[in-house]
Amino acid sequence: MNIKSLLLGSAAALAAVSGAQAADAIVAAEPEPMEYVRVCDAFGTGYFYIPGTETCLKISGFVRFQTDFGRDAADNKWENPDQSTSDWDAFSRAYIAFDAKSDTEYGTLTGFFAAEFNADTDSDDGDSLIDVDEAYIQLGGLKAGFFYSWWDKGLNGETDSLGNNTEFNSVAYLYDGGTFQAGIAIDELEAATTKANGLGVEGIVSASVGGVSFDLLGGFDTELEEGAIRGLLSADLGPGTFQLAGIWASNPNAYWADSEWTVAASYAFKATDKLKITPGAQYWSDLQNGNDFDSGLDKWRAGLTLDYAITEGLASRVSVQYEDRDLVGGGSEDQVKGFVRLQRDF
Repeated sequence: MNIKSLLLGSAAALAAVSGAQAADAIVAAEPEPMEYVRVCDAFGTGYFYIPGTETCLKISGFVRFQTDFGRDAADNKWENPDQSTSDWDAFSRAYIAFDAKSDTEYGTLTGFFAAEFNADTDSDDGDSLIDVDEAYIQLGGLKAGFFYSWWDKGLNGETDSLGNNTEFNSVAYLYDGGTFQAGIAIDELEAATTKANGLGVEGIVSASVGGVSFDLLGGFDTELEEGAIRGLLSADLGPGTFQLAGIWASNPNAYWADSEWTVAASYAFKATDKLKITPGAQYWSDLQNGNDFDSGLDKWRAGLTLDYAITEGLASRVSVQYEDRDLVGGGSEDQVKGFVRLQRDF
């Protein structure tokens, strides 16, 4: 009986201890649910949802190393009057862009910002420059802010020059009907003419059918009461793309001031999956001389641009251009200029 009592007492004691331990057990808290970044494919590749919102964000940009060559290539590179004159100059550039989009009852709402960081020297008074490249708001076809105008569009390659000032604080509206587009813009022409700022008006009509597209663009400088008209044709032709452009201006103005008229052409030939070869040429007639176009002075340029995709995200570009222009008072001058570029896009 004593042994039985001892066993029963031990069992009771163990039960009591177990009960006490169970009462004091630590229960791990449930982890907070995590919100993972979701891919947004509504506006193309590279967008993701900002956590907690229905806004899609894309971050992109590039890092570039480039060496320019030509007469006085380093002279006043970034508007520095103390820069020494040289026939070559190397610099680096970083570019980053933030593109935020969301759907609304009025169409796609966009907020876009891009900055450019240029590095030419590390000295305190050197040529490093931080520049707001674009900053604008867009809702459907309505766009307001600081952005590139329709005059910024050019031909393939690096031979052509088809715009004078191409970036303004503007309000623009573009109707997009797919194969047909039409738009109008009001530009602040700050520091582009004789006043601190003026007003300009742009209008564009574009159409495309198959592999052929055409733009007709006009700009009017209200301060100088002068304007310019530009046409640009692009067509898929054989293994490449042929482009042709022409400009006529009534007199020098904020949109076009180089010459009374000019014509340019290029052909982007895709030699291989990685190599593109683009020859081009442009002719300017009656160059600007003071506030007018001087009849009899002209300029022409011909060149070649090579693009080679080294690997995904890394590309190189080489541009070589020959230019000849008439001088006021007689004679002419010519030069060979261009650049070698290495660029990593992301």
